Amino acid sequence: MNASPYYVTLKRLIDEIGLNAYYMPVDPEEVHITVSDVDRPGLELVGYLTYYDSRYLIAFGLTEMSFLEGESEEKQREQLEPIISRNPPALVIARDIKPLPVMLELAEKYQVPIVTSTDTTSVLDAAIVSFLNVELAPRITRHGVLVEVYGEGCLLIGDSGVGKSETAIELIKRGHRLIADDAVEIKRVSKKSLIGSSPENIRHFIELRGIGIINARRIFGIGAVKVSEKIDLVINLELWNSKKVYDRMGMDDEYMEILGLEIPVVTIPVKPGRNLAVIIEVAAMNHRQKKMGYNGAQELLQNLGMDISPDDIGKKKIDTNW
Repeated sequence: MNASPYYVTLKRLIDEIGLNAYYMPVDPEEVHITVSDVDRPGLELVGYLTYYDSRYLIAFGLTEMSFLEGESEEKQREQLEPIISRNPPALVIARDIKPLPVMLELAEKYQVPIVTSTDTTSVLDAAIVSFLNVELAPRITRHGVLVEVYGEGCLLIGDSGVGKSETAIELIKRGHRLIADDAVEIKRVSKKSLIGSSPENIRHFIELRGIGIINARRIFGIGAVKVSEKIDLVINLELWNSKKVYDRMGMDDEYMEILGLEIPVVTIPVKPGRNLAVIIEVAAMNHRQKKMGYNGAQELLQNLGMDISPDDIGKKKIDTNW
């Protein structure tokens, strides 16, 4: 596995997962974890180290500890030293099992931290991997506004001044939630999911031309904001162009590529008199219906006696200046 250009400190991992520092020879803030996998040594304990990667956290559960306890101290040292001597970020021991004397001796020799947890090995591994997958995920930061509308994460994009922040305020007043304004940090947390959030220093702030900077959390309450949200739909706001033909049926699926994933896109023309907040609410509900297998345009055409097959539904990638 390639290392992420980002890292998580051991201190942060300990705090987030609820680990206990059994032996800490170095400042945990200085220990950087750059890969999200956790290695449970199996073949490594019997000497097969061809694919051993010292960047992984090394997890010992009941099985590994029972295996080691059945060996002599000399054999334990022979099995553990090739692993610990390569300085992994930390040894993680599940079920609150105390480290073996040889394990502690080698950790002291090579200055490798030991942390423990009361959780079972599978639960502990899953929690660590899930946390690291998010924190070490590939990411980009782009101009836009991210809001949650009826449970759908809607990323509003468009030229500066088109009305994204004003629309977000109207959506908040209608009971929806703000995640990010102006700068949206997007992480690819899995092969299917993007998560959007706001940089911490501008979180919950919105810029409104003519008014200035406001704090949405302070004005509208804690229920009006959220720290992060999955990105389900991109809504491209653009000034109305009378020469452009806009989609009036919704038969074709448009998408844009973000961090290698295809995200559905709806383009909404903006002009005076259009209630963008209501239109975005409808777009969010319509997108949810499509995910559940219903398409209103298909039903209408079928009611008109037109045969619609999956091949009739087009899919088009769009390029924006975003």
